[in-house]
Amino acid sequence: MDEIDLNTENQETKPNFVHISVLAAELISGLAINPGGIYLDATVGGGGHTKLILQAASDTKVIAIDRDAEAINAAKNNLVEFTERLTFWHGNFAKYQPGNLEFDGIIADLGVSSFHLDTGARGFSFRQEAELDMRMDRRENLTAANIINEWSEVELADIFYKYGEERLSRRIAKQIVEKRPFQTTTELANEIFHSVPRSYRYGRIHPATRVFQALRIVVNQELASLETFLQTAPNWLKPGGRIGIISFHSLEDRIVKHSFRESPILQVITKKPITPQEAELQENQRSRSAKLRIAEKLRS
Repeated sequence: MDEIDLNTENQETKPNFVHISVLAAELISGLAINPGGIYLDATVGGGGHTKLILQAASDTKVIAIDRDAEAINAAKNNLVEFTERLTFWHGNFAKYQPGNLEFDGIIADLGVSSFHLDTGARGFSFRQEAELDMRMDRRENLTAANIINEWSEVELADIFYKYGEERLSRRIAKQIVEKRPFQTTTELANEIFHSVPRSYRYGRIHPATRVFQALRIVVNQELASLETFLQTAPNWLKPGGRIGIISFHSLEDRIVKHSFRESPILQVITKKPITPQEAELQENQRSRSAKLRIAEKLRS
C-alpha cells in the first residue's frame, strides 16, 4: 500500500485474490493468542493472518472485516474449514460497531494486496493500463478519475504533497490540469513522467509513484479511517488484550505510533516497530517497508 509497492516490476494479471501476509509470525507471537479467545481481523485480505489465529487454538474465533468484496470472497474460500468459527463483515473498519463484543486481540494489515497491484483493472498501479479507479470498496462513488479530472490545481498539489510527500507536487499538478482529462493509469503516469526534470525521471522510483499513493489514500480515505479506527478499537479490547497494526509508509506508521503512545488505556509493547527479517525480505520484496507495532490494554 505504499510507494515502493507501486514501483514493483510489472506482473501478469492474476484472476484470484493473492496477498502474502507479512510479519505473520511476529504478529501472531505478539498477540499472545488465548485459547477460546475472540479476535478481530480488521483487514482480512486473503485470510492469511486470520488462518494463523484460528490454527493457534482449536476454539479461537475471528470477526473478519474487509472493504473489498473480492477479499471477503477469497477469505471465505481460503478459510472454509473454519467456517463455524468465522464471521465476516464487509465494510470500512472505521465504521464497524462490535456491540457488546470484547476482543482478546485486534489486528490490521494496512498494506495494499498483491491482488490490487497486479490486477490492472482495479487501477491501483500504473504498470498496467486501466481506468483511474483505485476504490477498495466499489460501492463508493469517488474514483481517482474524479480527483484528477475535476479537482483544482491547488487541491491536487496539496494532496500530492501531503499524502504522497511529493516535493514537485505543484509542478505536477499544474501539468495535469493543463493536459486533462485523463482516462487511464498509463496516460496519467506518462504525463507525470514528462512533467518533471530529466534528472528526476530515473531515480529510485518512478515519478508517478508518490502521486498514485496520494490518490489511493484520498480515494479510500485511508488515513482518516485509520485515525477513527485507532480512537475506538482499543475500547473493544478485554483488559490485557492486544492490538497489532502493520503499516507500510511513514504517514500510517506515525499515526499508529502516536495513537498507541497517547492512548490512556494502552501500554506500548513495541518500543520500536518490528520489521521483516532477511528471510522474509528475500521471499517477499513487498514486505520491505512493513512495520509492526503492538500495544496492550491496561488491566486496571
